[in-house]
Amino acid sequence: MTDATARAAELLKEHRESIDRLDAILVYTLGERFKHTQAVGVLKATHDLPPSDPAREEKQIARLEDLAHRADLDPEFAKKFLNFIIAEVIQHHKQHQS
Repeated sequence: MTDATARAAELLKEHRESIDRLDAILVYTLGERFKHTQAVGVLKATHDLPPSDPAREEKQIARLEDLAHRADLDPEFAKKFLNFIIAEVIQHHKQHQS
């Protein structure tokens, strides 16, 4: 193995370790987020509020697109990701209302 190949292997290992840490952060962050959205779902069900709030969802999508631009992340990807999360949250809220 050449020095350049060994260095490349070490860099690859470091990148993968960072990716693994970030994946863990994402999972725990989503877990925390869903705890709060479940509490919102219970509140909405208790007070007979609709499971979705289109005006808030629209604001959140615009906010996330702005954050994505600042983070140098594809805003379309960020929007798809948030739409997926919102759909999951609405499903949970509907379950609380059943």
